[in-house]
Amino acid sequence: MTIPGPARIEPLADDQLPDWMRDGPAILRVNIMKTLAHHPDLLKPWNRFAGHVMGYTSTLNGREREILILRTGWNHQSDYEWGQHVIIGRRSGLSDDEIMAIATWPKGGAWTEQETLLLTAADELYNDSQIGDATWAALRKHYDEKQMLDIVFAVGQYTLVCYTLKSARVQLDEGVGGLPDLKG
Repeated sequence: MTIPGPARIEPLADDQLPDWMRDGPAILRVNIMKTLAHHPDLLKPWNRFAGHVMGYTSTLNGREREILILRTGWNHQSDYEWGQHVIIGRRSGLSDDEIMAIATWPKGGAWTEQETLLLTAADELYNDSQIGDATWAALRKHYDEKQMLDIVFAVGQYTLVCYTLKSARVQLDEGVGGLPDLKG
């Protein structure tokens, strides 16, 4: 799958970005950030929230978070989300085989009980807008209240991101791939 057509909202050029983005880490200059920079009053509070979900204060570890985010990106068929989080997922300890298994789940992968529950939760949130009772009860054997909320908010945050990416047709950043072709 590829992004169907040109960007509906062009990312701002680097020289149009506010100083805090231009002078900050490179992640502030990827296409999604440069697109959201059109709306600074939205970008700043969203960026703070996204920072929590991405692990600065989240109670989930990077591997758990990236399993949830990659499955959410796959479920929404978001090339941009998938491509960016393949890179981040690798940094969080996921192997290329595990990343591909997230796309083909539940067919593949050697997942732990907790990881299987995270994949199930991501799918249930996508399909039903809630984690089912059985999955919730099983997750609670491993996760406390804060972690349970972080699971829901990780999937919810990246669902919102997928909606934005696909609606605005945010283009892939240079050197970042999209969704894998499972037919070939």
